[in-house]
Amino acid sequence: MSETPPNTLQYRFDGPEDAPVLILGPSLGTTWHMWDRQIPELTRHWRVFRYDLPGHGGAPARPAAAVAELGDRLLATLDEVGVQRFGYVGCSIGGAIGADLALRHPQRVAALALVASSARFGSADEFRQRGVIVRTHGLEPMARTAPERWFTPAFAAAQPAIVEWAVQMVRTTDPGCYIAACEALAAFDIRAELNRIPVPTLVLVGAEDQVTGPGDARTLVAGIPDARLALVPGASHLAPVEQPGAVTDLLLTHFSTAWQDTQTGVPLPDSVPRLTSPVQPVAEIAAAPAPDAPPGGRPDPYEPGMRLRREVLGDDRVDEALAGADDFTADFQELVTRYAWGEVWSRDGLDRRTRSTVTLTALVASGRLESLAAHTRAALRSGLTPAEIREVLMQTAVYCGIPAASAAFTIAQSVIRAETTPPA
Repeated sequence: MSETPPNTLQYRFDGPEDAPVLILGPSLGTTWHMWDRQIPELTRHWRVFRYDLPGHGGAPARPAAAVAELGDRLLATLDEVGVQRFGYVGCSIGGAIGADLALRHPQRVAALALVASSARFGSADEFRQRGVIVRTHGLEPMARTAPERWFTPAFAAAQPAIVEWAVQMVRTTDPGCYIAACEALAAFDIRAELNRIPVPTLVLVGAEDQVTGPGDARTLVAGIPDARLALVPGASHLAPVEQPGAVTDLLLTHFSTAWQDTQTGVPLPDSVPRLTSPVQPVAEIAAAPAPDAPPGGRPDPYEPGMRLRREVLGDDRVDEALAGADDFTADFQELVTRYAWGEVWSRDGLDRRTRSTVTLTALVASGRLESLAAHTRAALRSGLTPAEIREVLMQTAVYCGIPAASAAFTIAQSVIRAETTPPA
């Protein structure tokens, strides 16, 4: 395989060169081999294109911290090999990439299947803390807990070799690329845009998926105008690995019937799985109106400030501050969001790591240790390691005094222990 050019993805083709192209996108921490058991049947009808995420499966470690950036790299790769229109199947973050492409480049996506995917993956805090754990301990904690996230207990007990293969996929992933993908999932939220996905969509989910379960699947089906739900019994998050036959049949059925512009006469499997009828949305999901620009045309910094405040401090901390606001303090909370976060933290002159370093130093120097715990947590999520935070506090001991640094070390130590302790 030749070297992968910058801003493209590592890929492989299987199947006849003159067949329509069907893309299979992987889950976080896996490689294109998660689809191996679908390949023999799918390549009877399509030219199957599989790709690896950056730093996965030996792919070049070029981190991408946004789902849209991963989608752009995929399109650049497809442009290089001359693929313009395609069917798309994606699992988890691979599904997020497919949904993003259907929103931004609908003319290129003929039909879509979202497997174990979601319009929003858990909470942003959850994925940012996962990044903190990987930055501190490497990928071993994620590898150790992968089987319980990906497979049902019965499958894990019966198929130890497959479970070990899955664990090794995680262990061999580049940590920086894994962290960047966690950041991409933390920022991903298309709940307000689902009604703009114009392509026929199969939403496929394992009945026992505890990561992106049936509830997430039903949100997708309720929001996408032409979507059907397929629930796979006896499967968790990696349904294509755990129930390969059922998943393969569902994909054959969907793409044989929903992809009309380039498909002719693709035979259905002997036993056609039943899909649900189209589900009508229980409530209209509409995009929020853009805030009015103040006089002079300068954008209001409140909304971007609130997004950045949540990204750096975490939803729980911000929700606590806002919930405690009343008529007396609400204006102050708005000032903090608009000025500190929308005006200063969002400036381009310093990156978040540097701003966190400055903030920690300033809090120690000014004796404002009541805010140090929140900003130690923020520093970890901005990319500082515990060792780097230690060096910042050592520096404050010289210039701010031993007593102040001693108190700061006690607070920071408690936060670091809580944030970097891997799940049991």
